[in-house]
Amino acid sequence: MISALQHYAYCPRQCALIHTEQVWDENLFTMRGNRVHERVNVPEDEQMEGIRVERAMPLWSHRLQLTGIGDVVEFSDGVPYPVEYKVGGRKAKQADNVQLCAQALCLEEMLNCRVEKGAIFHHRSRRRREVVIGKKLRSQTLTIIDQTRAMLAAQRLPPPVADARCPDCSLLDACMPYVLQGFSTTTQPNSIFEPLP
Repeated sequence: MISALQHYAYCPRQCALIHTEQVWDENLFTMRGNRVHERVNVPEDEQMEGIRVERAMPLWSHRLQLTGIGDVVEFSDGVPYPVEYKVGGRKAKQADNVQLCAQALCLEEMLNCRVEKGAIFHHRSRRRREVVIGKKLRSQTLTIIDQTRAMLAAQRLPPPVADARCPDCSLLDACMPYVLQGFSTTTQPNSIFEPLP
């Protein structure tokens, strides 16, 4: 699934917990994300100022063995422009860029065209951040596809990272990153919400 690539790029352990262990939990951020996606999760199309807009568009690539759903794909003169919705503010996150690039790769195969750009729509700021689907991002995405597939095939849970990503993760309780990181007095946090030094 394309979403697994975003999870892996963000945190391989999170990806394994979700896609191998079938662990999922909600927190404030996932609930906000669900709310943001309510409109784009309903398949429909419309015309807006000469641009055809497809919501909840099924995506796939036989070559890369990927499937997923594009939040929004805009077509201007027949050229697809994927738009991925995110709940947070307008800032670059490589995991989101990888997810968008994977969507572009699927569209290229499905429609036999070249997708040069897409965008991340940040709900908090109500602004788009355009992403160039260039050689470097394509290469990184292909590497993450291979790494994600290998990790899921091995069915092994990677070690926890116990860093700044953890406190906001909905899987904090299932992952237990600070507990599993070690019990020495020099590395153990005072609480599970306090990051390691």
